[in-house]
Amino acid sequence: MTEQRGNLFIVSAPSGAGKTTLVKALLASVPGLAVSVSHTTRPPRRSERDGRDYHFVDEAAFLSLVSEDRFLEHARVFDHYYGTSREWVEGQLAAGVDVILEIDWQGARQVRERLAHAVGVFILPPSYAALKARLEGRGDEDASVRRRMDDAARELSHYAEYDFLVINDDLETARQDLAAVIRAAGRDYGRHRDYYDEFVSRILPDMPDPE
Repeated sequence: MTEQRGNLFIVSAPSGAGKTTLVKALLASVPGLAVSVSHTTRPPRRSERDGRDYHFVDEAAFLSLVSEDRFLEHARVFDHYYGTSREWVEGQLAAGVDVILEIDWQGARQVRERLAHAVGVFILPPSYAALKARLEGRGDEDASVRRRMDDAARELSHYAEYDFLVINDDLETARQDLAAVIRAAGRDYGRHRDYYDEFVSRILPDMPDPE
């Protein structure tokens, strides 16, 4: 029987909406999910490890990968480049693994141009005040907070380009909503037509003729 391909989920959110925390909670509760590890030219933070948090490369190496069409998507964000490995994602999907991409709206557009069946999920903060408080709570300088708020507003303006919206007010409720999207996509006939057509063809010969 034909194996069911994995689903590709694009998860985007403005900075401060809690996307990373939400995805981590999802991974801890839903088996069989993989998160793509992006390439970036950003220097690693003290707690980050190459290959676990990001694949850290210099700008020349990154641009070489771009020229070789090795990225499913790539973009420049906050003065640094980020990109998603096309080969890794396509290999995981072919093996039946569901993959999550944590990328912004620019990357999401590029992915949908290549993989039209990708499922887009946008994470919304519960309010403007909550978003501002989360960014201020990181201890950044005022100028950095203002810049991130401006970028958040631009990211939010693209919410209508996504298939599902999840409001991250309560973490557990948002996790359940995101998990429901993951489950539903695996049962979407439009995304898995070949798999379900073959499945039903195996059932029909054993069914009685309709009266």
